[in-house]
Amino acid sequence: MAEQKKKQLHLGAFMRPVSLHTGAWRYPGAYPDANFNFQHIKSFAKKLENAKFDAFFMADHLAVLNMPIEALRRSQTVTSFEPFTLLSSLAAVTDRIGLVATASTTYDEPYHIARRFASLDHLSGGRAGWNIVTTANPDSARNFGKEEHKEHGERYARAREFYDVVTGLWDSFAEDAFIRDVESGIFFDPDRMHVLDHHGAELNVRGPLNIARPPQGWPVIVQAGQSEPGRQLAAETAEVVFCAPRTLEAGKDFFKDVKDRAVAVGRDRDDIKILPAAFVLVSNTVEEARQKRLKLDSLVHYDSAIASLSIALGFDASKLDPDAPLPTELPETNASKSGREGVIKLAAAENLTVRQLAQRYGGYSSLAFVGTPETVADEMEQWLLQEGSDGFNVNFPFLPEGLDDVVKLLIPELQRRGIFRKDYEGTTLREHLGLKRPKNKFFS
Repeated sequence: MAEQKKKQLHLGAFMRPVSLHTGAWRYPGAYPDANFNFQHIKSFAKKLENAKFDAFFMADHLAVLNMPIEALRRSQTVTSFEPFTLLSSLAAVTDRIGLVATASTTYDEPYHIARRFASLDHLSGGRAGWNIVTTANPDSARNFGKEEHKEHGERYARAREFYDVVTGLWDSFAEDAFIRDVESGIFFDPDRMHVLDHHGAELNVRGPLNIARPPQGWPVIVQAGQSEPGRQLAAETAEVVFCAPRTLEAGKDFFKDVKDRAVAVGRDRDDIKILPAAFVLVSNTVEEARQKRLKLDSLVHYDSAIASLSIALGFDASKLDPDAPLPTELPETNASKSGREGVIKLAAAENLTVRQLAQRYGGYSSLAFVGTPETVADEMEQWLLQEGSDGFNVNFPFLPEGLDDVVKLLIPELQRRGIFRKDYEGTTLREHLGLKRPKNKFFS
């Protein structure tokens, strides 16, 4: 009997900004301009492809982030490439890695989105993915001639209809529509073209799209909402879900909830891949990795760091002694008790001072794997086997060193265990992720 293949991790690379950690651009040896230097980004994409990552994920913001100016002036997020321009350029210098871009359903139109992703899918040979976002930053509204941001529920209602329109536009032409018969002079068969003629609560779009059906049928649908309407949207539409659970137990709850919802609407559990965001820092010893993390956290300016800790604790933490441990007796507040308990547990587990704790929260405080290739692989494998995730969307601590360490140290260990590919088995992002090619809604 043939040996059953082990479950496989799927790995995306979160690359906008190139690191989510606030201090990343200041780390010794890091490229301060990594977020806005095409030559650097091109080299990162090639390294990720050589390591057989599923996808290069390009998040996006439609406004400068709404944070206090003292924090903003220290943030690398203030400048970044427009996703489609960047990923189209990367499509020309890579061959296999998926290319995922964020595009807003609140501040764009379905026809624009359908054209851009169809074009990217054709240009890349079937490697495009659309990260559906409703846009959280209220400052975006003023950049698009609106005084107020749409209400949360309204944004998700529009997103659901938006998805139907975009996927309908991708199906405008049958696979065999383009005859291109030189002798007869017939370029395409009009009977194999569908006019969408959509009239809905939010959108009116005639169609058809003026681009042939994408190589993947549809670019891969990605979604990142974690609220109640976000989870339901994911269950109904997404093929990859980016999320941010801080613990394995939270990951298992989210994994089960979204996949159960998908089954309830008639989908298969394997139609959705759950990929939590994970900060990954690997080194030769656990202590060396921890010291690198502490060094990285120390580069977060205390003024902005303590503001983040105050939010997490629910009171003004600036009055605490920065170089003393977190006090055992803290003021009562109405802030999230679970979030506050998480801060207290972290401080005790790693013996952090108030300053170090603040810099952790001001830098990157979500799920993190910090250790040797073996210990990080242990944790990732545990998440995979216990159904906390189908893989991870990796956030690198600093670049290029942090990315190089993952590629040179961690990937070989995952491959040795048989839980990550040694080579791509297909050419499209759908094939990398093990996702079905969608049928055309209008043509069999």
